[in-house]
Amino acid sequence: MRRRIGIDVGGTNTDAVLLEDDGVAAAVKTPTTPDVTTGITKALAALVAQAPAAREAQAVMIGTTHFTNAVVQRRDLGRVAAVRIGLPSGASLPPFVDWPEDLADLVRAEVVMLEGGHEFDGRPLVPFDARGMRAAARRIREAGITSVAVAAVFSPLNAAGEEEAAAILAEECPGVAVTLSHRLGRIGLLERENAALLNACLIELARKTTRAFTEALRTSGIAAPLYLTQNDGTVMLAEVAEAYPVYSFASGPTNSMRGAAFLSKRDEALVIDVGGTTTDIGSLRHGFPREANSVVEIGGVRTLFRMPDLLSLGLGGGTRVTREPLAIGPASVGFRLTEQALVFGGDVLTVTDVAVAAGLIDLGHRARVASLPKGLVDAALTRIRAVIEEGVDRMKTDADLVPLIAVGGGSFLVPSRLAGVSEVLNVPHQAVANAVGAAIAQVSGEVDQIFQDLTREEAIARARRAAEDKAVAAGADPATLTVVEVEDLPLAYLPGNSLRTRVRVVGDIAE
Repeated sequence: MRRRIGIDVGGTNTDAVLLEDDGVAAAVKTPTTPDVTTGITKALAALVAQAPAAREAQAVMIGTTHFTNAVVQRRDLGRVAAVRIGLPSGASLPPFVDWPEDLADLVRAEVVMLEGGHEFDGRPLVPFDARGMRAAARRIREAGITSVAVAAVFSPLNAAGEEEAAAILAEECPGVAVTLSHRLGRIGLLERENAALLNACLIELARKTTRAFTEALRTSGIAAPLYLTQNDGTVMLAEVAEAYPVYSFASGPTNSMRGAAFLSKRDEALVIDVGGTTTDIGSLRHGFPREANSVVEIGGVRTLFRMPDLLSLGLGGGTRVTREPLAIGPASVGFRLTEQALVFGGDVLTVTDVAVAAGLIDLGHRARVASLPKGLVDAALTRIRAVIEEGVDRMKTDADLVPLIAVGGGSFLVPSRLAGVSEVLNVPHQAVANAVGAAIAQVSGEVDQIFQDLTREEAIARARRAAEDKAVAAGADPATLTVVEVEDLPLAYLPGNSLRTRVRVVGDIAE
């Protein structure tokens, strides 16, 4: 029997499930703790107590907000050296130029600007300054900097400059962690460089976090390999994922969407995930989240790399409700819901209190909210409906009615009928759909590259082989690989026959 454990760490709760073959054998929900890892250990202990067979799991998948929170809250970030290869043309807007100043001050250790880079057609701008790179590498070593981000002009077309810089850094700075921008982002120097810089400043935290997660598994008596979930609905072995912590950004809502697809048996639908702190709305395409094709801001930093297309709203079970004038959120009591909400003996009016007063759910002590005026409760529910309907409308791509799958611990807030929605689907285990999504996750490989002087078929075939190699390196079983997305776009502004090709493949975990 195949057993997997899925864990998802949210702002309010940490959920864990045990999947046996294709069914949920056990599920637990525990409050998230400030240090995250303690919450995971408690969730695993509760899961093992409920289902001792969890100790025999063949794999453990964890989705965490750890890295996103580190950027947003400006904590646990490492100092990095930024290497920009693009002089003389790339000097006017240096690295970190568009970062919030407080974040840049925490992260920026040294900025190196070198000659090199390529034109949009792949031709070198000027020869790469290898001597300058070597001198910079020695300065980086002497300064004790352990993480470097390298970005070159148009490196997704020709990555030779970044690869040569990485080789020099490896020679001069043994053990340094190097993030190459062409492996993360797309064309658009500043946004791609920003993604690489964010990744570089999170490397050390990623290593500490995976070690802590591994220790939590050992403490729970679970010897299964550890995987971390990514924001495309797939997972990577923890030791592989350590190199790319930015791929975990928004992995929580992505897990919920994958879990919603699994539990509802629907591959095409909108998904609304109502948690304790926020509500996330996304769109399923072929069972995976629709990908954003625009700049995404993370902690005030503009990036352009693989991210799900999500709308996040300040609405959840722990959202504060202001009486006069009536306002719903966006502030939330978060994981202190069981301490501060009225139904649990606290003194803060929350959305959960409104739901209990309206009879939508039975939590805590209903008598504590019996005195809430009916007009206040009705007005609050009307406001919540309006927020959800507006969010759904913003995520739709046309005027047709669409099905909506409701998941998350706060899914009781989603009305059974909504404007623009053909049906609202409530599924079994919807409160822990995020952990289910983590448990069922497959391994992916993706290539987004520009090919020149190849036929369309040849370009797609080459991209597919490269994507399959990436998936296998990340832990996929080669026999199970399937293509889930192919996109090709002729580029008329480039000389010759140029084609931007993106291929994504997924496969089951190799066991």
